[in-house]
Amino acid sequence: MLPKADLHIHTTCSDGKLSPKEAVEVAKEKKLTSLSITDHDTYKGFFEAREIADELEIELIPGVEITSAFGEKEAHLLAYYFDPDTNYLEDFLSSQRSARKNRIKGIIQTVQKAGLDVEYDEVWAEANGANIGRPHLARVLVQKGYVSSPKEAFIRYLSDQKLGSIENSYPDYKEVIRIVKNVGGACVVAHPGKMYSSKEMTAFIEAGIDGIECIHPSHNYALQKKYTELCAENGLLMTGGSDTHEGKDAGYMNLGVVTIAYKHIEKMKKMTEQRKNIVEIKN
Repeated sequence: MLPKADLHIHTTCSDGKLSPKEAVEVAKEKKLTSLSITDHDTYKGFFEAREIADELEIELIPGVEITSAFGEKEAHLLAYYFDPDTNYLEDFLSSQRSARKNRIKGIIQTVQKAGLDVEYDEVWAEANGANIGRPHLARVLVQKGYVSSPKEAFIRYLSDQKLGSIENSYPDYKEVIRIVKNVGGACVVAHPGKMYSSKEMTAFIEAGIDGIECIHPSHNYALQKKYTELCAENGLLMTGGSDTHEGKDAGYMNLGVVTIAYKHIEKMKKMTEQRKNIVEIKN
């Protein structure tokens, strides 16, 4: 069996249901070679999972999914192989967490106007100390009987289309790319799907993005082919992952199913090693 990896999962450190240690255990069960925990705007899970990853011989790649502003849109950028021991990146992500709190408050105000009785404190309690986000609000809406599932919550109330324009204080995507490179990491556009036009993807490339997440549960074959070809044409890294949020009690989990070949990890590792030799790593 060829070695494979999952470069996109979420844990209880943000809006996932697996603990970081459980994520590594599942990765081992699924016979993965490498795993990257990419929680929203935090890489706390990396430190929690590092010891068990060593024990189970799973290569744990430092990762984080960073929220940024892309014009009127919210763009998610994945960072990999950065130096996890620098204060520079952690200080930046601390400000991100404040931005996340402010944004969820704006989202709650929007659903309140739609007639739903929900308060920030309820969503904060559901997050239980993790980086707060829309999935936590979705779970509260399920608990209160407004919807039957988190999926229905997003369809009816929490999609970008339903929410419309909500003010946020996230940094510009160009700034995020610069910050990731300053700690020797690779910066990748997450799950582009049908979100961006060709012109917008060109903007990411011109800003210095290192790669594109080509393999994702939301990408059909045509989209995978489209972004794989875009990577080949522009010399970009190709990444992929399951974007797992489910826990062990879920009937089905994409972790271990939606994967990327290890040869792409090797390319990323080589590129970031070269970058660390060139840039002055910010501390």
